[in-house]
Amino acid sequence: MDWIKQLLDFVLHLQEHLHQLTQDYGRWIYGILFLIIFCETGLVVTPFLPGDSLLFAVGALAADPASGLNVWIGAGLIFVAAVLGDTANYSIGKYAGERLAAKFPRLIKQRHLDVTNEFFEKYGGKTIILARFVPIVRTFAPFVAGSGAMNYRRFMFFNVIGALLWVGIIVPAGWFFGNIPVVKENFELVVIGIIVVSVMPMVYEIWKARHVKKHEEATRRD
Repeated sequence: MDWIKQLLDFVLHLQEHLHQLTQDYGRWIYGILFLIIFCETGLVVTPFLPGDSLLFAVGALAADPASGLNVWIGAGLIFVAAVLGDTANYSIGKYAGERLAAKFPRLIKQRHLDVTNEFFEKYGGKTIILARFVPIVRTFAPFVAGSGAMNYRRFMFFNVIGALLWVGIIVPAGWFFGNIPVVKENFELVVIGIIVVSVMPMVYEIWKARHVKKHEEATRRD
C-alpha cells in the first residue's frame, strides 16, 4: 500500500512538504490547500486527509517571510473551503445519504456514522462546531446532519461558526508556536501530538458506546 506510506510521510513531514509545494507551485499552493480541505470536509470518503495538522503547518510556514505563503490568504481560502466542504457534504447526506451508506458500506463505515450519531445525541447541533476539531467526525458530521434533515439555516450557522473557530484557532497557533526551535526541531512529534489529542474525543465516544451496549446486554440477560 504505497499510497498509505506516502500519505503518512506527507502528514508527518507536513511543514517540509508544504514548503516544497510552495516553492514548486508558487501561488497555486493556495488552490492545493483549498482542494485538500474541501475534500477532507466535503467528501465522506476522504476522512484520512490531513486537517488540524495541515492548518498548524500552514500557520508555521507562513510565519517565515521567506516561505512566500501569506497567512491571511491561506487562512481565508481554508475557511471558505471548510464552509463549502461541509455544505456539499450536508447536501450529499440530505439527498443521497441513506442510499450511499447502504451501497458503499466499506467506504462509508457504519462505525463512523455511529460515533457521529453519539456526538449528535450528546451535543445536538453544536456537534457541527465541535466536530471541526475531531478527525473523521469532522467529515461525517455534515453528512449525518443532512441525512437527519437538520434545518439548513441552523446547519449553516453552526457550519460558519465552526469553520471560523477551527481556522481562527489552529492557524494562529501554528504561526505563534510552529517556529519555536523546540517545536520546529520536533515537528513530527508535534503533528503526532495534534492527531492524538484530536482523536481522543472520538475514542472516548467509541468506548462509551461499547460500554453502554455491554451494560444494556448484561441488564437484559439479568
